[in-house]
Amino acid sequence: MQFKVLLIEDNQEISCNIAEYFEPFGVIMDFAYDGEQGVNLALNHYYDCIILDIMLPKMDGLSVCKLLREQANRHVPIIMLTARDALDDKLVGFSYGADDYLTKPFALEELLVRCLALAKRHLLNSERTLKLGEISLNLQTQQVQRAGHTVMLQPIPFKILQLLMEHHPRPLSRSEISDKIWGDEPTDSDALRSHVYQLRKSIDKPFEKNVIKTIHSVGLALDIE
Repeated sequence: MQFKVLLIEDNQEISCNIAEYFEPFGVIMDFAYDGEQGVNLALNHYYDCIILDIMLPKMDGLSVCKLLREQANRHVPIIMLTARDALDDKLVGFSYGADDYLTKPFALEELLVRCLALAKRHLLNSERTLKLGEISLNLQTQQVQRAGHTVMLQPIPFKILQLLMEHHPRPLSRSEISDKIWGDEPTDSDALRSHVYQLRKSIDKPFEKNVIKTIHSVGLALDIE
């Protein structure tokens, strides 16, 4: 199973060391080198975990964490990195919404284990049924219903619908959808277009109103209030 991690760290040497250690384990990484860039990436892309340094240019890590907890449409596990090891500093980090705390210098192996454990635990503890309007999607049974009627979906159209529901009302670009489903082995645009067509055929065609909408030059979204 692949995990996507956002690393918000202004020290490029540390970022490179983490990336070199993580990537052989199938971890896909994005990087931000200041707080503002980190917030922008975190709010507009899907991540399984965020590694967040406290001392950052433009916006410190505590402010980043607080802003993400206020504005993100889903809870993403956050591990804070800091040179401060006092208990009070850790308590402040947790009060701002951090899920874990690691003091520099740290072992790369420990960071990886903590990161993967947080992401897996959050996945297991997350709500197993998503509901939006007349659509419900059960993540355990892979069952989808619309207006009380069972809708049969293949795995990829199911995943596309899940992503759209998790990010609603924000639209998702086709590259975001492709990135989350296929990771660093993206498929061609025709294949994604075919899966979207199958999703529309199953979730929209039998009903009066279409809920899958295309926003020109932006991507896909759900037309659900």
